[in-house]
Amino acid sequence: MELEKCVVSLNRDQKELTPHGTPSFPCAGYVTRYMESRGDSIPWHWHKDIEIIYIEDGCLSLQLPGKQMILEKGDCFFINSNILHEASAHSFCELHSLVFHPLLVTGGDHTAFAQKYMTPVTGCTLLDGYLMTEEEAWKQRVVRDFKTAFEAFSSECTGYEFTVRDKISQLCMAVYCQNEALFGAENREPVQDRVRVQKMLDYIHEHYAENIELAQIAKTADIGERECLRCFQKMIQASPVQYLIKYRVTQAAAMLLQNAGDSIAAISLCCGFDSPSHFSQMFKRYYQCTPREYRKKM
Repeated sequence: MELEKCVVSLNRDQKELTPHGTPSFPCAGYVTRYMESRGDSIPWHWHKDIEIIYIEDGCLSLQLPGKQMILEKGDCFFINSNILHEASAHSFCELHSLVFHPLLVTGGDHTAFAQKYMTPVTGCTLLDGYLMTEEEAWKQRVVRDFKTAFEAFSSECTGYEFTVRDKISQLCMAVYCQNEALFGAENREPVQDRVRVQKMLDYIHEHYAENIELAQIAKTADIGERECLRCFQKMIQASPVQYLIKYRVTQAAAMLLQNAGDSIAAISLCCGFDSPSHFSQMFKRYYQCTPREYRKKM
């Protein structure tokens, strides 16, 4: 199948709407290049599909709830089903990824593959992601499996679907074997915190252009302001206000390029900033240039 451009389309709960692959072969492949200087990023989102990413070149800053890590060239990372995640370039990054529905491996919800292996993996509350580097022998095999699957997917050679399914199945089995001790254990607090943050992110993404306050964000998840601050800091390592400003800035950056006829002042007001000067100040903090310079450069 043809490699695609990674474009994230979200619903109100930050669940990704874009289908990956087709009903007959639920797998999609992506090659994406990110530049920190452009402010390239993947916003917080989640999907039922499993995602395996490989760093072909450069570095990627990847965030999961409560975790932040830098993935380097040669690293391979497993992101579990239904896990919120965000990513951005760490200077520069070329990312290869395969995103697939568990049915690609299991063939059905009532098969042995689903009940014995994949359901324990996707249902494990303690397994949000798993890093595989080329430092250990078994991990080297896993990375090779990903590369083989990705190359087969890219080439569309006769029978590539068998190769992709086989190598992804072996990779999932490796993740199962290495994390078997976690299955059956529960960690309710992080699950509760993820649900709360998901609701609050939903509210911010829907109302970022308005004059919203901490109390309104907290009310969305039926918690107090103090608990809201704790939740955000634990899950995404930022305060609600910090995240709101960053989200406003990233939305404004997109508008600067997409709406070339709109003035910078109009875009700043449209994104919730109280003045163009405040907008320029915040924009320069994240993009190291003014909005006008960014529009001209990009």
